Amino acid sequence: MTKQIPNLFTLANLVFGCIAIVLALQTQTVIIYTGEDFSSSFDIPENLSLAALCLYAAALVDFLDGFVARMCKVSSEMGKQLDSLADVVSFGAAPGVILYQLLRMSYMREENGMDVSMLWMLPAFILTAAAAYRLAKFNLDTEQYYGFKGVPTPAAGLLVASLPLILHYGSGMINVNELLVNKWLLYGLILLLSWLMVSNLPILAMKFKDFSIANNLPRVILVVIGILSAVFLKWLAVPVIFIAYIILSLAFKNKTTT
Repeated sequence: MTKQIPNLFTLANLVFGCIAIVLALQTQTVIIYTGEDFSSSFDIPENLSLAALCLYAAALVDFLDGFVARMCKVSSEMGKQLDSLADVVSFGAAPGVILYQLLRMSYMREENGMDVSMLWMLPAFILTAAAAYRLAKFNLDTEQYYGFKGVPTPAAGLLVASLPLILHYGSGMINVNELLVNKWLLYGLILLLSWLMVSNLPILAMKFKDFSIANNLPRVILVVIGILSAVFLKWLAVPVIFIAYIILSLAFKNKTTT
């Protein structure tokens, strides 16, 4: 029975991802933009924000399943496969649906936006496909422990999940809000995140080797950046942390062992 406890956390990850998809698909409200005050006329439906929060809940239980597995001293190939199957839903399919809705809202701001073809929103699922490919590649590679080849799927998924939260709760920066519903920025973000996931770039894993600052310097710097940005930037901290994560990974690639 103890062996199944980590799997229950993994399945909770999957369920949160499913709930996120349902909530994102229930989005009915559209954006009303008068051109006078973007922050007050911009309306992100609450369900889309709740969907994003579900992905952060999924990330929490995704972290806990590994922690519980180590605490219970259990590990299995089934657990590894189940973890990837859950991740492809929570950090692949669900972010794809969120991006689909953000693209739809972007087109809604334009004249005749109601008539835009669904085909223009389908590129959102390039990210979903890239997430599935990245997870399959990860499962076949036994060397990625203190470092990854390519950006981990949860990191990309959580970056996408931060977008409706920034828009809903505010970033304090009107220009940022406007950028996040620009269809060209969204298309660019989809392509960039998809490439980062399937690439072989050396990316840090947030696993501390020991208690030495020297051996964990990039991780310590990232934690400090994360705390400071969370205090001052609210949800806008997530993109800042993501960018810092990539930069530190590349700058300290000698410490990113795979």
